[in-house]
Amino acid sequence: MKWNITSPVDRQRFDPQDVFEAGVAQHHIANTAYPIGHITTMRPYKILRQQIDSFAPQAWEGIDELGLYVHIPFCETRCSFCEYTVVDPRENQSAEDSYFDLLLKEFEMYDQRLATSHKQLIGFDIGGGTPTVAKVENIARVIEAAHRHFILPSNETISIETTPKIAAREPQKIRALKSLGIGRISMGVQIIQPSLLKALGRTGSAVNLNFAARDHIREAGFQKFNVDLMYGFARQSLKAWGETLAHAIELGPDYVTLYRMRYKGTRVAAQASNVELAQVNEMSALAKEMLSAAGYEANPGKNTYSKIKGDVGTSDYLRDRVIHGTPYIGYGLGAQSLSHQTLAYNSGAAGKALKLYQQKVEAGQLPIQDLYYLSREAAMGKMISVSFYFGEMNLNSFEKKFGITLE
Repeated sequence: MKWNITSPVDRQRFDPQDVFEAGVAQHHIANTAYPIGHITTMRPYKILRQQIDSFAPQAWEGIDELGLYVHIPFCETRCSFCEYTVVDPRENQSAEDSYFDLLLKEFEMYDQRLATSHKQLIGFDIGGGTPTVAKVENIARVIEAAHRHFILPSNETISIETTPKIAAREPQKIRALKSLGIGRISMGVQIIQPSLLKALGRTGSAVNLNFAARDHIREAGFQKFNVDLMYGFARQSLKAWGETLAHAIELGPDYVTLYRMRYKGTRVAAQASNVELAQVNEMSALAKEMLSAAGYEANPGKNTYSKIKGDVGTSDYLRDRVIHGTPYIGYGLGAQSLSHQTLAYNSGAAGKALKLYQQKVEAGQLPIQDLYYLSREAAMGKMISVSFYFGEMNLNSFEKKFGITLE
């Protein structure tokens, strides 16, 4: 498939200084996400709803290696800082089994249309939400489906996310996940400041829980253990951030991933104006100082710090997305997929409700809410933005993907 025709919007040229100043002014929005303003940036590339089911498979012809992301939209509670596709926690128990039934049908549909059983996975993430809220039997069903509908090499590391509360209170579940072949686990500590935890609706990150969770993860045999931390909150002091960093270091994970608070689409979006860029930069600098002193390495601008030499610290799925712009398919409510020429969002990405996703899957339709047929410039924008998760661009990968040098 060729690139789409470039829209007039993408032919515009802007002074780099103006672009930089706009980014500074909108610093709480500017990040590795792309696109941000869908209506402005992507409308010219949108495929009509009635054409999606026939058009989408064409973009995957000739793609023999790809990443897989499976979205589990369940959490015990919905945190105020969350922007992700998570259903009402009151639906968890009643919706779980039927949701996994739908996921397995989505695996089958894509195999029928794309012959995915002949395509090799070079990364596999199970994310959310909090996927470990689900029963182990359902997680096992997803992993079995991945083996059945893709080529999944034994040396590929499956990655999953958990909370301290689950890892601390359900050690048997953590052991079971390891026995399923999952090799990397990421635990969302985020912050330890009690008053801020309470204000954000985060109830499961008490210090004692974090240590118990760490012990259970290590006892289960996980040798790739990541801790997620967040900074840039309106009510977060530099002192409190330093205490969170010190606590994370004491937990002794193999990796620490830093997420700057992104206010867009959250329940606390109105607080964005209370966060100064200088405050955020100060927190970032403190993290670099403390983590580097503790033996964690990351090149400038990189989000994930690793204590293992030669290991970038992220999941295999994210590593190849960032470095090489590798295509990936997302299954589940609101999941995102990216081929070389198309960007798609599954049903539920906007409304965070299961109904439309369920209706499409049960009707035998690909559960895609929005599909964009990209120009080369739009695809470049996607790869460049995501690459800054590592704080750098891989020039060889860029030239190979687009047939033109970055310069």
